Amino acid sequence: MLYHFHEFQHIALSPYRAWLKASRAAMTPFQHMPYGRPMAAGLEMAERLTRRYGKPEFGIRHVKVDGEPVRVREEVVDETAFCDLIHFKKDGVSGQPKVLMVAPLSGHYATLLRGTVEAMLPDHDVYITDWTDARDVPLRVGNFHLDDYIELMMWYMQLLGPDAHVMAVCQPSVPVLAAVALQSEDIAAGRGGVIPRTMTLMGGPVDTRENPTAVNAFAKEHDLNWFKSHSIHRVPMVYPGAARRVYPGFLQLQGFLGMNIDNHMNAHVDHFWHLVKGDGDNAAKHRQFYDEYMSVMDLPADYFLDTIKAVFLEHALPKGELTYRDRKVDTTAIKDVALMTVEGELDDISGVGQTSAAHTICPDIPKAKRGRIVQESVGHYGIFNGRKWRGIIQPQIAKFIKTHGAAPSDKPSKPKKSNGSKR
Repeated sequence: MLYHFHEFQHIALSPYRAWLKASRAAMTPFQHMPYGRPMAAGLEMAERLTRRYGKPEFGIRHVKVDGEPVRVREEVVDETAFCDLIHFKKDGVSGQPKVLMVAPLSGHYATLLRGTVEAMLPDHDVYITDWTDARDVPLRVGNFHLDDYIELMMWYMQLLGPDAHVMAVCQPSVPVLAAVALQSEDIAAGRGGVIPRTMTLMGGPVDTRENPTAVNAFAKEHDLNWFKSHSIHRVPMVYPGAARRVYPGFLQLQGFLGMNIDNHMNAHVDHFWHLVKGDGDNAAKHRQFYDEYMSVMDLPADYFLDTIKAVFLEHALPKGELTYRDRKVDTTAIKDVALMTVEGELDDISGVGQTSAAHTICPDIPKAKRGRIVQESVGHYGIFNGRKWRGIIQPQIAKFIKTHGAAPSDKPSKPKKSNGSKR
């Protein structure tokens, strides 16, 4: 009933939000008066705190390639009920390394990686997983488990071909690593399969026993039944996914905000004073960040519970106990994929060592094909967005991709290229 009460509350506040918007518009001619700006600022703050934030757009229309502006178009190359694979197609540009960017299915939309995409686009052919809000997936479609996630990653690797590279940001580090391991084992056994040239894991919970954070401690303090009874709710009848069991986005948002509540409160106080002082630039930055941050989506219940159990409670992957459709995932099968891990010194979600644990559980990758970044003075978000991502981390990833971009049988002077096909 919690989800239904939340929906009722949103509807009940609709007249109040309309009044706030109208009052703010009416204040426009009086903002030059002593009390005009404070009143308008207060009205904006109240309206933003009670609104519902929809799915943002990537909004990437152009990018510079070799110093020249190039048009960018979003193209859906594969579509499933729970995820679309989007290609950022650049007009007149070809031959760049293909990169499958796997966005986290952990509450925010894939647009949270807008800055990640923008930094990679000039020199790479970028694809990204655009996850669907589970409340919009009809019940007749069926459920979505961690096994389905892993299967989807294997399909995307096959779709893009053997000359592609994969980047997993945060949560997908586990299913991506599992997918590469399964494909590697299939290839070794002569069953076919496709593996990427490189695999970059960024701030992911590969082994949450390493340097555990408050998030990990919270998970360990509660059993799976607690999560089932406190986190899982059914979608109200007003959405296409009515009656589907989900982990609601609004509950996740409460968790996100609660982790750094003082920082968020200070940010909103600062925003108020920026509005009062007429500091349009800082006010715009605040709106841009929180428009994205407050936009959340529901997660499929089965996938969420599978992940809690396998990743945070049982540590199945690093212990060699993770299974995919009753088949054990053997990460020691990975031998021919170059591995890069990226961690942030101040990451309070995936502590330093949790992602680089991938190097330990993939012992047969040659030393020359390994890379590790532990970026000083950045938290979880700063690993894939912001100044240090653009100026320090991304250039190292780009160099790693370029260094290991050729297949073992390719001659350096004649690199092979292949195009992904659509199912």
